[in-house]
Amino acid sequence: MQMFMTDLAISIRGLTKSYEINCAVRGKRVFGEVLMNRLRNPLARGEGTREFLALNDVSLDVKKGEVVGIIGRNGAGKSTLLKVLSRITEPTAGKIKLYGRVGSLLEVGTGFHPELTGRENIFLNGAILGMTRNEIRSRFDAIVDFSEVENFLDTPVKRFSSGMYVRLAFAVAAHLEPEILIVDEVLAVGDVAFQRKCLGKMDAVAKQGRTVLVVTHNMDLARQLFQRAVVLDGGRIKFQGNVSQAVAEYSRSGAPEAHRLPIGDHRFRLLAVSVRPADLVPSSQPIQVSMTCEILERCRSLRIGFDVIDADGSVVFRSFHDDWKPEYDSLAPGSFTLRGTIPADLLRPGQYSVSVEVGVHSVAWIVTRTLFVPFTVVLGDGEEHRHGAHRIGAVLPKIDWTVKSLNNA
Repeated sequence: MQMFMTDLAISIRGLTKSYEINCAVRGKRVFGEVLMNRLRNPLARGEGTREFLALNDVSLDVKKGEVVGIIGRNGAGKSTLLKVLSRITEPTAGKIKLYGRVGSLLEVGTGFHPELTGRENIFLNGAILGMTRNEIRSRFDAIVDFSEVENFLDTPVKRFSSGMYVRLAFAVAAHLEPEILIVDEVLAVGDVAFQRKCLGKMDAVAKQGRTVLVVTHNMDLARQLFQRAVVLDGGRIKFQGNVSQAVAEYSRSGAPEAHRLPIGDHRFRLLAVSVRPADLVPSSQPIQVSMTCEILERCRSLRIGFDVIDADGSVVFRSFHDDWKPEYDSLAPGSFTLRGTIPADLLRPGQYSVSVEVGVHSVAWIVTRTLFVPFTVVLGDGEEHRHGAHRIGAVLPKIDWTVKSLNNA
């Protein structure tokens, strides 16, 4: 029997995942009527339903030891792809070949049993990966040390905060040494120090020859960590290859679409976004970013803000409504217009976009990278020869310099 070796970790061919969406108007039909129609036509698709393709004929190869990023707007199919690869969701069509054990860290709540303790869940996850108890024990101390939840190890994880939960989940996924590590945007709920720690661990895992697949909206992370990136759009692969080119493609795909508003969830709904002045903004003028929204229930640490993103997709800066005014930390339910003003003489000439970011601090994002409002900063009248206008860097602030002579001191 002839044996062959492959340098692939993941092989995907024609992967499709479809869902049936119920579009019928509620209250128009009673249960008995629906039941009789189903009995008369058991094979017919339900009235008022349509097929939604979360993934549409996706083909992709990932080599062993590669660190590959999956980027795209919300609803592009990123998380669905990871769930199919993690065997959480069955594909509708297509073939997937995984060459090695898979460790997954998807949304908070996936992979752990809430009634079991942290200690028990470590052994449970190891068993799911096909590891022996001795193998798990040999890595147990490293997992606990990385997670920093030693004092709560024998507490049911249903009592963990989201941050504690993610710390332990990532530690388990990374330290049980799967050949393929799959990580969703869930790391965004951790603090900055924890995120740096996770980035270091993923880099170390990759250097050991293992494969890492990461979904993220953080373009700075993409440039720092990924060897290659894949842009998903509407369930299809729009681009794959060089990270910088992928980021540029992702940024271009974020043109504003009015029909995508309102967006949000049961806590918050974004109704409108605008940038003034629109389109062309003289660098000497301030820029107002306005957001009209509804807060549907009081939620402490609800943070509403925006990123300013340059033409390469890098975040120039991020600002939230309560950064300098802690009294805005908890807004009562109601309708609001929030306005943030970008100071004049801050951004150098170039193309930018505003991306709304809304989330509950250290818990979850509600709105992120789903709407881009573009604008262009230009030199105004009489500013053609402004000093430093074409220097490197994203910002060009007016710095108040003083010069003090020491000759006559």
